[in-house]
Amino acid sequence: MVTAQRQESSQSGRFDIENVSVSYGSEKALQGVSFCIEPRRVTALIGPSGCGKSTLLRCFNRMNDAIDNVEVEGLIALNGEDINAKAVDAVSLRMYVGQVFQRPNPFPLSIYDNVAFGPRTQGVRKRDELDEIVIDSLKKAALYEEVKNSMKKHAFELSGGQQQRLCIARALATRPGVLLMDEPCSALDPISTGMIEETVQQLKEIMTIVMVTHNMQQAARISDTTAFLLRESIEEPAELIEICDTNTMFTQPSDIRTENYITGRFG
Repeated sequence: MVTAQRQESSQSGRFDIENVSVSYGSEKALQGVSFCIEPRRVTALIGPSGCGKSTLLRCFNRMNDAIDNVEVEGLIALNGEDINAKAVDAVSLRMYVGQVFQRPNPFPLSIYDNVAFGPRTQGVRKRDELDEIVIDSLKKAALYEEVKNSMKKHAFELSGGQQQRLCIARALATRPGVLLMDEPCSALDPISTGMIEETVQQLKEIMTIVMVTHNMQQAARISDTTAFLLRESIEEPAELIEICDTNTMFTQPSDIRTENYITGRFG
């Protein structure tokens, strides 16, 4: 099982994507995407609105399964295993491939219970074990010092930036090997954004991170690899135009369309 392969090796958290296409009914949204997501690195997905970034991101933990009339073709292998195989349980997959969304979405529970939610569903019941997981996850999300004396506080009482870091902690509590982030800073102020970016830089030491962002500066600051997707017309599906080391992408892109997007000539 995918979830059995945690982080025993440096290759845990590796995705191999081969000829992946996604259709919504008769409309093909994404076509022929092939690349590798290296483990323990930050990979940024960039491109104009509607170019399939979030659609592709949802493929990595099968969140597209929850959308009616969606068909995913091609191979997506995580740690060498096809995540769309019938033997792979989608719920278990999502424990290993956590996700943080564009807007903070804490559960209507206390800070503690938000973070403990995932481990409890995994069968953890002992209070001391839960305490250890909650504290460790909050520390990794750079939130512990701010909430350590108010664990019973309702999550909705936190600021927007704190709520987003709580959502990161909640995702980390299931001990994932991969963290997907769909524009996690778009609704946050610059200080909160900086704290999340610092957290991401620390987390990549222990897991793979894939982030959708419209912020070119953010992609340049925190990602190791950048992938540029583009839908050239409404009649055509989006495609992967270029993927490479982030520094190369932002200084010497190989495709003129990438250069035009990065320099703000369109998008």
